[in-house]
Amino acid sequence: MEIINTIITGIGTLLGWLMYGCYWLFRNYGVALIVFTLLTKVVMFPISLLVQKNSIKMVKMKPQLDMLRYQYVDDNDAFLDAQSALYKKERYNPMAGVIPLLLQLPIIFGLLDVVYKPLKHLLHLSPEFQQALVERTAQLMSVTVEDLGSTAQLFVINRVRAMPECYAEIFSGTEQIIGWIQDLNTTFFGIDLADTPSFSAFGGGMLIPVLAGLSALLMCWVQNKVNVLQIEQNKLSQWGMTAFMIAFSAFFAFIVPAGVGLYWTFGNLFSIGVMFLCNAIISPKKYIDYKVLDEMKRTAAADKEQKKKNAALAKKYYKEFFSPENKGNMKIMFYSEGSGFYKYFRALIEALLNTTDLTIHYVTSDPNDAVFQKNEPRIRPYYVDETRLISLMMKLEADMVVMTTPDLEKYHIKRSRVKENVEYVFMDHGCGSDNMLYRTGALDNYDTLLVVSREQAIEARAIEKLRHVKKKRIIECGYGLIDDMISAYDAMDKTENQKKTILIAPSWQYDNIMDSCLDDMVNALYGKGHRIVIRPHPQYVRRFPVRMKEIIQRYQDKASDDFIIETDFSSNVTVYTADLLITDWSGIAFEFSFTTDKPSLFINTQMKVVNEDWQKIPLAPFDITARSKVGRQVEKSEVKDLAPVVDELLAHQEDYKERIAALKQQHFYNLGRSGEVGAQYIVHRLERRHKKQIAHAGKPG
Repeated sequence: MEIINTIITGIGTLLGWLMYGCYWLFRNYGVALIVFTLLTKVVMFPISLLVQKNSIKMVKMKPQLDMLRYQYVDDNDAFLDAQSALYKKERYNPMAGVIPLLLQLPIIFGLLDVVYKPLKHLLHLSPEFQQALVERTAQLMSVTVEDLGSTAQLFVINRVRAMPECYAEIFSGTEQIIGWIQDLNTTFFGIDLADTPSFSAFGGGMLIPVLAGLSALLMCWVQNKVNVLQIEQNKLSQWGMTAFMIAFSAFFAFIVPAGVGLYWTFGNLFSIGVMFLCNAIISPKKYIDYKVLDEMKRTAAADKEQKKKNAALAKKYYKEFFSPENKGNMKIMFYSEGSGFYKYFRALIEALLNTTDLTIHYVTSDPNDAVFQKNEPRIRPYYVDETRLISLMMKLEADMVVMTTPDLEKYHIKRSRVKENVEYVFMDHGCGSDNMLYRTGALDNYDTLLVVSREQAIEARAIEKLRHVKKKRIIECGYGLIDDMISAYDAMDKTENQKKTILIAPSWQYDNIMDSCLDDMVNALYGKGHRIVIRPHPQYVRRFPVRMKEIIQRYQDKASDDFIIETDFSSNVTVYTADLLITDWSGIAFEFSFTTDKPSLFINTQMKVVNEDWQKIPLAPFDITARSKVGRQVEKSEVKDLAPVVDELLAHQEDYKERIAALKQQHFYNLGRSGEVGAQYIVHRLERRHKKQIAHAGKPG
């Protein structure tokens, strides 16, 4: 506390000299305060420019930050790391915005010192004389010096003016000092700026808090129109901040001497000029693409409106899901995160429909899920939004639930709280490493795993041992998606492409090809006699429409049959007919190579790792080991020289065909039969449960 008081006193002394100069120049206390306020804005203007630059960087980074939020939606630590890296790259300081406030506070405290101690700062009396005057005033008022508090010198001025004769013999030369004090005029338009506004002494001083509130209103109104950051806030945030500033300014001006309130009022008004001046010197329009931001706002508004419509639809399906007809009769339920997930369940569901009379209850988080278009009476689809999904899962009474969603019990998706013996089955929607691509403990709370490969089965047991969790049933199932893709590919006409087709199909994770090296890749391959198809990840197109639009516009001069950017994902024909696939860490490489027996080329961008502890299991992830087996790896820095690597892979397709075919047979369980095997397990478990229920019902009570 001693240090803080020393700092405030030091700042007060500096400001006192500044105020002293203003006062003796204009001989008017109010005018001196206004000029003093203007001078503080001038002194702080370089800081205001720094904040302007920083704010522009913040708004400019908004599309990138939104992308990071989507990419790391389930991993806050990874998001914070990526955000920090982006800040460092853009030289953005998140603390710069509070610098003016941090500087304003000591100025306010220093100004209070100036207002409360006019004998020291305006008259420059010696400390001994100041103390003597205060002690004499306390004596005249029949109180102690301590009772006078911080406003002691203000009491001195009032008493000297009222009873100058009582101070005549304190020191030699007192008459001159008394004259200075009597000449010290702290009034401004009839308001004594040394007084603190009070309802008990209602007068002109109460005008200052009103003016402070009005100045805050005007400043915020202008700020919402011209400030680079405030423009991007929604109306609720803008006017919420406005209401706060009005209330704060009025209240602050009410509890301090009117002189400080006057400083605050004109500080708000001068801030308006500072904003316009900053915009004139560093114009945000030169650095920020407002077309992109406007497009983002329109997209966000459309999403918000669509969510409102979806809520009504979800309410309808939620009621249907818990209808009396379903209660107690639901054997199996599938949960899908979105429309694109049905392809992972298809082989299993088709096998169940063909071999049983089961009704498939299919819950999806996508109101436009393709499952609603299926003409199959035994598939009962339901759309449930995020709000209702939590309660639906907790009230679930199905015998078995099949999902591709990890982290059961960890976040919003919980096990049933109504029925304890629901069997939760995890079905993998990838053929790579669960250990590397799922968070620690992501599968701990499942009862059964339908694994794709031997590697996944070994990983699952190793994770159980490492984490000391219960053993799950591990079913050597296989990968239904790859079975379907191989079947569809085998049925296709295998006409050879006139021009070798190169399919660029990246992931949508941080540092993906689309964002990190697409231009270099296109420059290296375009015009080399190949047909190039760029097929971004569906999530990239959905999450970043503005950026996708910019990429399409950037390459519109190249658009032709030999250069295509494909954003329609309703068909996999492009994947099947390509001669070579180029990706980063997307699983589409294995789907392509294991379907067509053709090689893939991997660009080593930043590796996608969700589980930071993945190396605790001494098993090399398939996602890493298979890259060199199904094709080649190239560092991002080598992309400019990609053409010779592409030509080499295309020239040796037959060599890779044998290698990939062998790896495929070795890696996948039950290739071509995964749906049948998974269905057999489900039927076995449901029949066993049914027999137990009959046996239990037959026991005497």
